[in-house]
Amino acid sequence: MCRLFGLLTNADDSPVPWLVRSDRSLLRQSNVSPETAQKDGWGIGWFTDGGRARVEKGTGPAYADGERENFEKAAADADGPLVLGHLRHASNPLNLAPEELIGLVNSQPFEAHTVLFAHNGSIPFPNETRPFLGVYEPRIRGVNDSEVLFWLLLRNASEVNDPLAGYVRTVEDLVRVWEALGRPAIPPFSGLNVLFSRGPDELWAFSQWTGDHGTGLFDHERRYYEMTYAATPHRVVVGSEPFDGQPGTWKSLPSGHYLVARRENGHVTLTTGRTPIPESLELRPPPA
Repeated sequence: MCRLFGLLTNADDSPVPWLVRSDRSLLRQSNVSPETAQKDGWGIGWFTDGGRARVEKGTGPAYADGERENFEKAAADADGPLVLGHLRHASNPLNLAPEELIGLVNSQPFEAHTVLFAHNGSIPFPNETRPFLGVYEPRIRGVNDSEVLFWLLLRNASEVNDPLAGYVRTVEDLVRVWEALGRPAIPPFSGLNVLFSRGPDELWAFSQWTGDHGTGLFDHERRYYEMTYAATPHRVVVGSEPFDGQPGTWKSLPSGHYLVARRENGHVTLTTGRTPIPESLELRPPPA
C-alpha cells in the first residue's frame, strides 16, 4: 500500500516543502515505522517546458542512504506547475519472488509522453485484465499490477476524452474481470486511489477502495486509503496523508469521490464530487 503526492500550482511553488521538508512530507512518510515503511521504490514526475512528462525513480527506500540524496535531488529538480510523487509498498498478486518485484520499470509514477499516473492500491487479477488494454497491452514493461491499471485507465480516458468517464469505465472493466472469474471472495480491487494528469494544466485525483486496511500513518482517526487535499486560489495539494499537522487545512477525499484541479485565468480552480459509478455494480461475492 503506497503513498501519493500531487501538486498543481499557478504560483512559483517548489514541491520541496511537501516532498522533503515538512513534518509529514512524502520523505517522512517513507519511514514512519518499520511496519509501514515504504521500501520498494519511489518516483517523482513533472512536465518539461516542452510539455513532455519526465520521471525520476529509485528502487529502494527513499529514506535509505544513497536513495535519500537521489530523492531530494529529484524533488529540487521537479519544475513547473504539476508534480506527482510516489512511494511504493509493493503488492504481489502474481506471487513473484521478492527480487522480481523491484526495479525501475515497476516504480511509479508511470508516464506516456504527456501523461503522468500514480496509484495506491492493488488489482488482484492483472493478467486477466490485460486483454482489456487493447493496443496498449504491448506497452507493459514490468510486473507491477499498477502498470496494468495505468494503461487501462489511459485507454478508457483517451477513448472518451474524459478522465472521469474513463475512470468509471475502468472500474466497470475490473468488475467484469471479477465477475468472469465467478466473483471470488477477494474483491476486484483493494484500492483505486489514483493521481492522473494529461498535462501541466490539470490534476485528477480519484479515491476508491474496498475493505478495511487500518489507519493513516500519522492520524489514527483517518482510514489508510482516505485521501486528503488542501486548496488555495493558487494551488492544490493532494495525497494519501496530510503533509503537515496544521488543523483545519486538510479536507477529506473519501472513497467514491474525485477531485479535478485546473489552471485557468491566473487561478487554480477546484471541483470535487461523487464518482458516478453505477449503483448496479455489486462487489459482494456470492453466498457460500
